[in-house]
Amino acid sequence: MSAPPYPEDPPYPEDLERPGLVRTGRSTFVRPVRPEDADRLVAFVGGLSRATLAYRSLGPVVRARDDVIRRGAHVDYLNELALVALAGDEIAGLVRYVRDPEEPEHAEVTFTIRDDHQSEGFGRLLLEHIAAAARARGIRVLEADVLADNTRMINVFLGSGFRVESGPPGQIVHFEIAVDPQAQAVARAERREHTAVRRSLRPLLEPRSVAVIGANRSPLTIGHEIVANLLRGGFRGFVFPVNPRAEQIAGTRAYPSVRELPEVPDLALVAVRAEAVPDVVRECAETGVKAVVVVSTGFRETGVEGRTTELELARFARASGMRLVGPNCMGVVNTTPAARLAATFSPALPTPGRVAMSSQSGPLGLAVLDFARRLRLGFSGFVSVGHAVDVSTNDLLQWWEEDPETSVVLLHVETFGNPRRFARIARRVAPRKPIVAVHPGHADAAVDSLFAQSGVIRTRSLQELFDVALLLAHQPPPPGNRVAVITNAGGPAALTVGACEASGLRVPALDERLQHSLRTALSPRADVTNPIDLTPTSTAAHYRQALDAVLADDGIDAAVVLFMPPLADKPDEVAAAILDAAEAAPEKPVVASFLGGAGVADLLHRGELVVPTYAFPESAATSLGHAAAYQAWRGTPAGVIPDLPEVDTDRAPSLIAGCAPGPVPPQVAAELLDSYGISVRDTHVPGPDAFLSVRADPVFGPVIAFGLTGDYADLMADVAHRITPLSDRDAREMIRSLRAAPLLDGRVGGPGVDLTALEEAVLRISAMVEDLPEIESMDLRPIRLLPPGDGVAVTHATIQLSDDTRRGGPS
Repeated sequence: MSAPPYPEDPPYPEDLERPGLVRTGRSTFVRPVRPEDADRLVAFVGGLSRATLAYRSLGPVVRARDDVIRRGAHVDYLNELALVALAGDEIAGLVRYVRDPEEPEHAEVTFTIRDDHQSEGFGRLLLEHIAAAARARGIRVLEADVLADNTRMINVFLGSGFRVESGPPGQIVHFEIAVDPQAQAVARAERREHTAVRRSLRPLLEPRSVAVIGANRSPLTIGHEIVANLLRGGFRGFVFPVNPRAEQIAGTRAYPSVRELPEVPDLALVAVRAEAVPDVVRECAETGVKAVVVVSTGFRETGVEGRTTELELARFARASGMRLVGPNCMGVVNTTPAARLAATFSPALPTPGRVAMSSQSGPLGLAVLDFARRLRLGFSGFVSVGHAVDVSTNDLLQWWEEDPETSVVLLHVETFGNPRRFARIARRVAPRKPIVAVHPGHADAAVDSLFAQSGVIRTRSLQELFDVALLLAHQPPPPGNRVAVITNAGGPAALTVGACEASGLRVPALDERLQHSLRTALSPRADVTNPIDLTPTSTAAHYRQALDAVLADDGIDAAVVLFMPPLADKPDEVAAAILDAAEAAPEKPVVASFLGGAGVADLLHRGELVVPTYAFPESAATSLGHAAAYQAWRGTPAGVIPDLPEVDTDRAPSLIAGCAPGPVPPQVAAELLDSYGISVRDTHVPGPDAFLSVRADPVFGPVIAFGLTGDYADLMADVAHRITPLSDRDAREMIRSLRAAPLLDGRVGGPGVDLTALEEAVLRISAMVEDLPEIESMDLRPIRLLPPGDGVAVTHATIQLSDDTRRGGPS
């Protein structure tokens, strides 16, 4: 009996399936090759030009036999791996590595891009994907031979940002590409991704024409209201209702199908029953639609089968070059002058404004738009991402990052598709535009850490989300945390002071000079210490004098103005006085609790100038507290991931390769730590003991926890968390965020500990778990914290390796 033509197929690595975007903004889907791709490979190679084949074979064209090509669909996903980028059902690009059996950390890599997709960016995208996959499989260097006149491929390597070494010039150039993520490679990949994302979202958020598939003749149905809103919202392009049984919908001509439209629309909204959605999306792809919003329900929420269907839908859309929003969403709104797009069935359309929002809940989106309208909070954009199988919050952040009409971004986040990508993008956006998020989880250390590291303002309720948005959309964040409270009623002022202190703000007593000035100008009965109680008989002039004085004082950063129904004077005159004072001091925020109103009140609104008003003064204080903390974060120098000396990145992987999954022997654990510059040793020097642990979270990746041992952690839950990779700023803030920090920095109980050495140890552990994804958990306990200048002493270490079958070298 002859041997079988192929070895038994190994398990398929689904984790390598990724949507992708090339430089032009075209969507694609990158995945490992599968045995059933054999015929696709034959068609792919058969469609290559002689020039492309010559570049691939490094010489004269020799077409391989079909059976040889088919063998390329069978790989072991460890020592040989091939990734394909799809355009529809066809292969647009292919990358393959084969591990060197003599040098297991090296592999030969080859790239082939179909002629009609060259110069679009497929090569650079596939390089990023194959580098990450190789790194996870213990490969450190990819080697490639390229003909000297293959300038496209040479530029891909040289422009990748990876550390590249090339051989002497000649007919064939040899490249060695170190796949460790260099800072330059990460930065260039981020720039490429950012450009591609923005280009891919333009047909969604600034379409030239829109089709509504499932448009309905009956008012108050989803398909009818989407058409009506598009027309009512002033959309400047063409609106095409699609319904085979209607001639007109909302006064606009209807068409039987997408294929019969007079032009191919940029955007299609799909509002048909769930079982019909796949065929509709396929028809959109075949006609060249660039973006699809699936409003329809009946997917993930129905069970496993629905979840499978929506994932297949997303893969198909990406492979077909489309972006997809949803399913189970309420649509897309873009009020900017370039769009005027109200592609939603919501009865409440937002007014134009400076706030953009992404919401993961369709039904919640309806309530959000209605509530925002009642608050008179204007929106530049609103996207209900629904199940977010493709277009995500991460994508929208990159769109709004450069949108000149957006100054504040709001997020309703239930789940994170890619938390590390979110953190990377948010860190870039937040210094310029505040990001305010609400997440339903409570006491979630990983979520809190993610937001804290990224500069995102986390709120605990939708009400709080909009309270903060009102302030940041209309007033500057305060330069500090010192607040003046001006009131005509003592009771609400006392509540405000308490709320300020609870929100991290201070209500300091005014200096004697300022107090004397206020006593001279105000009623003799006024209390001018802070809070400034003007008494119920105060006038508009008193409010103006008090507010002018505190806003001009260098010791005050913001003002909360309370106005309760008075015995004298008119509310409109007091409001005018508040607006005048706020306009005269635009660098400091002014907020108000005014007659129990909330939002943008008519009385406190003059052109572009708005003083936000809150029904209760505690809400004003809470919003100011969030804004002050954000401004403090923004004013702190950005962190960097430092290059650490005495790190042996060659030794550590070899130690890992020699260990089985499970607990690492103590001696090997000590050697692993030593390869990252951390020694395990005993010490008799007295000092507080701490612990540092790492756990691989299935959503967020490695999460580092740090705290002092004993009652601090056990009874007080005084533990700080951060998500890797940590910057020097993250390490510093992590340690100082403990309630026990005064014991460490010497503010109480002695000289303190060596904080510099402790921060460096945290950074070394972060680098270690980033470089060695095989580490599932780590526990350094106890760590003796020594006096300044003496370092830290790790006395015991436990390391656990995952049972990931991708680890190791050739089988």
